[in-house]
Amino acid sequence: MPRLKQKLPSYRLHRSSRQAVVTLGGRDYYLGSFNSPESRVEYDRLIQEWLANQRQNLSSSPVRSHDVRDPITINEFIAHYWEFATRYYLKNGKPTSEPTELKYSFKPLVALYGTTDVAAFGPTGLKAVRQKMIDQGLCRVLVNRRINRIRRIFKWGVENELVRSSTLEALRAVAPLKRGRCSVRESDPVKPAPESLITAIEPYVSRQAWAMIQLQLLTAMRPGEVIQMRRRDIDTTGAVWLYRPESHKTEHHGIERSIYLGPQAQKFVMPFLNRADDAFLFSPLEADKERREKLSAARKTPLSCGNRPGTHCARQPQRKPGICYDVNSYRRAINYGCERAFPWPKHAGRGLDQLTPEERAELKAWRKAHHWHPHQLRHNAATNLRKEFGIEAARLILGHKSVTVTEIYAEMDRQKASDIIAKVG
Repeated sequence: MPRLKQKLPSYRLHRSSRQAVVTLGGRDYYLGSFNSPESRVEYDRLIQEWLANQRQNLSSSPVRSHDVRDPITINEFIAHYWEFATRYYLKNGKPTSEPTELKYSFKPLVALYGTTDVAAFGPTGLKAVRQKMIDQGLCRVLVNRRINRIRRIFKWGVENELVRSSTLEALRAVAPLKRGRCSVRESDPVKPAPESLITAIEPYVSRQAWAMIQLQLLTAMRPGEVIQMRRRDIDTTGAVWLYRPESHKTEHHGIERSIYLGPQAQKFVMPFLNRADDAFLFSPLEADKERREKLSAARKTPLSCGNRPGTHCARQPQRKPGICYDVNSYRRAINYGCERAFPWPKHAGRGLDQLTPEERAELKAWRKAHHWHPHQLRHNAATNLRKEFGIEAARLILGHKSVTVTEIYAEMDRQKASDIIAKVG
């Protein structure tokens, strides 16, 4: 018989005191005024600690002792760190993706322990935060990464005398989740996108997006590198052009990035070179203008019997096209192409809220099988380079210092291994 899911201890009213109470391991924990937001937060925190402690009795009282040597709450501590992070995580004057990742890491920590003193936060609390991340359905690698960010915040706190070193050492004692040693789901490795799925979306994306897709396939560029191409960053003097991105992923390690554009890649770049040196080659604003002009040219209703071109636009759209793609807008363009090229057969114009749970699961599986994202294109290019020229050539073009990193991107040519064994074995 299938194992029944165990119920969580209930949040209930203690009639004589009018307080909320929960019983864990035979012991009552009072949470504050019944139905107050603070009592709900305290209940969530205690439940997470109890689950993280394998449903065993909690060794400490839910009322945290205040340490006068460390009179600062988690909320105040994070506010101090955030001031530092917004100044530190900049590249060429622009915020990196790290502040966004930090926000996701902060969220369960603040929800469970925002009003708790920093001095009272320890391994049990960190495991409770980790359990909340697991309950959200995050994969093992992502959970470990976010827990490491929390440890890094406390390390900064020790450096700036906001946290005692003993607190940091205690948090370091929490071991990371290991593959095969826990029940947390594993993430699927990033694979090259199937060629049939790539070519199918060409009619449904802008010429700007299609050019970026082809450039990634030909040069193994990262999405963040192809979206920021400008005329002034490309040396067109030789037979093979040289593109040096103004910013790239590993520049803070002192690594230079040079991308070579051969004759095929040059064909996709040439139509976009007729602009100012400091202008981006691929503009979503230009793509949107071309799309509207195409729709206007294809309209069948006479101009005298309908809206004039441009008059149907929203006065204050939620999302306006910019002068430059970012990684998210580039990904959305590809996602739109996949939706149009591979519509779900049972969709029939219904919204997501009109689907049954079974249909939602079916739609999710359909999209997983028919959608792909721009980060996969670098894997496509790496695999093709390794297959034709070897792992060392792939390493040079991808810009990796180690072949070990290239192994992650370049799929092994199993057919070649099979052919060799067929001859020698």
